Amino acid sequence: MTPPPLSARLRPLLTSADGPATVVAAVRGAERAVLCRGPVDENSRFETGSLTKTFTALLLAELAARGEVRYGDRADRYLPFRLPGPPFTLLHLATHTSGLPRLPPGLLARAVRSGWLSNPYAGFTEGDLLASLRRTRLRHRPGTRVLYSNFGGALLGHVLARAAGGDGGDYAALLADRITGPLGLSRTDCDPNRPQVTGHWHGRARPVMLMPGLAAAGAVRSSARDLLRLLGLLLDPGSVPDPFLRTALTEVQRPRLGVPRTGSRVCLVWNLRPRPDGALLHHSGGTRGFTAFAGFLPASGTALVALTNSAPTPLAPFVQAAYSALGALGRGPAGADGPLGCET
Repeated sequence: MTPPPLSARLRPLLTSADGPATVVAAVRGAERAVLCRGPVDENSRFETGSLTKTFTALLLAELAARGEVRYGDRADRYLPFRLPGPPFTLLHLATHTSGLPRLPPGLLARAVRSGWLSNPYAGFTEGDLLASLRRTRLRHRPGTRVLYSNFGGALLGHVLARAAGGDGGDYAALLADRITGPLGLSRTDCDPNRPQVTGHWHGRARPVMLMPGLAAAGAVRSSARDLLRLLGLLLDPGSVPDPFLRTALTEVQRPRLGVPRTGSRVCLVWNLRPRPDGALLHHSGGTRGFTAFAGFLPASGTALVALTNSAPTPLAPFVQAAYSALGALGRGPAGADGPLGCET
């Protein structure tokens, strides 16, 4: 029995989003489709929130492939001061096992005073990040537990920028130079001043999210076309001419540790769920006005991106729906659906 076209299988996901503008894009073998709802297309830029960390992981792997850093390097090797207590490494930061808390100490109090309901992270700078780090007590010994940390993701980007010869605030420029530029991701960056879709929170339009001190954890904006291109390269790293990027695209997919009692594994930022038909790698993100999901199944050549301009809601139904849709696509046979297009 011939399966329905990919576009038909994506349509329920498109209509499940709360946001007034949504883009869903997928590839399955030779079949490709992009569906849009609202005044957007596959090139529209959305805030991606924590999907940013997957770009930071790719940057880590690229620097490691060049020999500029090692995964086992102490993070404070690249900082202007040595941290007290047990050392944590770049790999710890990329697998959420550093022991750092979810957010830097003092950030929430500052956000409440300066604009919790508008732009809560706008006043938190790179200097504040390092000041918070100096007074942080680790929640556990590095390498012993998985504890998701935006603080750790931001610090990893800061450290990589320093390792590459910058001052720590050069993450956005380094990402453009090493990752998004060479991979042809022309609509992917950390620039809040380029045109982007307007986000919504509880039905109200939101200002553009500003994250000067947490850029590597959540400041990337991207489009469905760019993200689907990136997933396609993760499915086929051998198609990338640059040997360092080719190695990096492979390395970010390698499982580094298991999560107790779940069966899941952690790669470099990417979450991996073993399945009978092959591994499913995924990550999601959200800001005060956007929800994003990206995932892929290397064994079946399947990938899916889902973007909407509404903040995540409790239990994250849009993300859950995207995850389920990706898994269902991976079980179906591939066909041919012509060139990448956008249905409105």
